[in-house]
Amino acid sequence: MSTNAREEVARHKQANVMLSRVAGSLYWMSRYLERAENQARLIDVNLQILLDFGHVGAETLKAHWLPVLRSSGDEEQFFKLYETADNESATDFLTFRLENPNSLISCISNARENARQVRDQISSEMWEVLNDAYHFIQGADAKKIWNEGASAFYDQIKRYSHLFQGITVSTFSRVEGFEFIQFGKYLERADQITRLLDIKYHILLPKASDVGGAVDTAQWHAVLRSASAVEAYRRYYVADILFKKVVEFLLFDESFPRSLKFCCVQMEDFIELITDTSVESSISTEPRKRFEAFLSRLSKVTVDELFNSGMHQFLDTAQVEIAAIGAHLYTNFMYHPPVDIQAEIRFQQQQEQQQQ
Repeated sequence: MSTNAREEVARHKQANVMLSRVAGSLYWMSRYLERAENQARLIDVNLQILLDFGHVGAETLKAHWLPVLRSSGDEEQFFKLYETADNESATDFLTFRLENPNSLISCISNARENARQVRDQISSEMWEVLNDAYHFIQGADAKKIWNEGASAFYDQIKRYSHLFQGITVSTFSRVEGFEFIQFGKYLERADQITRLLDIKYHILLPKASDVGGAVDTAQWHAVLRSASAVEAYRRYYVADILFKKVVEFLLFDESFPRSLKFCCVQMEDFIELITDTSVESSISTEPRKRFEAFLSRLSKVTVDELFNSGMHQFLDTAQVEIAAIGAHLYTNFMYHPPVDIQAEIRFQQQQEQQQQ
């Protein structure tokens, strides 16, 4: 192999690494912004439901916020910074603390940083929305705006996310990058809906005598509100909020864009597109087979079967399978270690010498 050919091979590998890094940045940009939107909705609904209950004691506040902190695995970090979980400490941690990797300020900052790394790959409108969201939450008046109206503050975060998604669909060409953006969005949604249901069903599981009571119904209503699903649920069932129907809707509905099944089907579609356009097809790999098996189970299982076999166990399995397929695609299509061009050339020279 000539020197020029060897350098061409090295340049080709470097190009693949650059494409992988672009895909990874687009994927994480999408995931972080989707996570911010879900967090904003969850925090806002939790604050509103406490207002509905009126004055509550310290223990009730702690029991109300701890499940939210546990759902994202941030409880330990929280108690390094605060003594007790109440409205002020929990919302500050979940919204403004950079020490919390899942806080709104962390998620939006990370989304913007990933977008900055691929600034030339996204539309100027996409960048402007992320930049506006970043300066909104980083601004000196952010906490003042929050104090004047927390609900309006979180509504603004949600609007930034909705605007970004609409602009992305309208301005981003249907190339590989779009597939990674959409895959990341639906993966994050699928993961978040399982955590939302787990908060209510497993961690806030009421006594048998409380099922169907005022508090239980209010909490299931809050679950629907946290998924922006109240209107969609009522159009589908036209009935009171019943816990089995809520679970069925958020897990199995085929048309609601935040249900687990809808998100997983979308993930599968984008997996097909990503793997079909890559030389490194992952169709026969174990994570892909596992995800297909999980999706098949999702299409067949009923709510009653899940309650009988264990709802928490099913939600935990869903999180594992979603994380596994996400990690698989990230490892194979979005991450490559740094390439040492000179080392690649030396390797090619050694191979050539051994063949002589």
